[in-house]
Amino acid sequence: MNAESIRKLFDQVRRGKLTPDDAVQRLRHLPFEDLGFAKVDHHRALRAGMPEVILGERKTPANLAQIFARLAKQGGNILATRADEKQFAAVKEKVRGAEYRKLARAIVLQRDAKTYGKGTIAVVSAGTSDIPVAEEAVVTAEVMGNEVEHFYDVGVAGIHRLLANREALMKARVVIVCA
Repeated sequence: MNAESIRKLFDQVRRGKLTPDDAVQRLRHLPFEDLGFAKVDHHRALRAGMPEVILGERKTPANLAQIFARLAKQGGNILATRADEKQFAAVKEKVRGAEYRKLARAIVLQRDAKTYGKGTIAVVSAGTSDIPVAEEAVVTAEVMGNEVEHFYDVGVAGIHRLLANREALMKARVVIVCA
């Protein structure tokens, strides 16, 4: 779908030939953008309530940067997971404002800091070696508009370290455990 077809859709709504709800239904199933090597879904947030996330692992820096830049043109938050510093350097050349979260191995462009979630997500790592995976979960939840608390190294060796956070964990709406 291109700009002209979207204008026609809006015109149909304006003239009363199409209801706003019908127009939204049509927009939910828009095609993707074909880059030749990847098909970029610009409307996932409309259909699924959250934007597409790019899995960086095994993508070339140039390909990841191109996907990231195409998503950036559409607005909204963007997240690339399992990314390395070479990929980030390529993204940074194309997209101002992108940040690299080294421990999480994530590239983030956060334009919308509004909280959409209902309650807190608690991310818990059993040991220190689990922290990178926990950080990936933290970054993902934050980019998706959630309030996040993290509790690291709460204990494979002793339950007392976990129970020290009992009150906060009980208040959380979601608990993600990395062990």
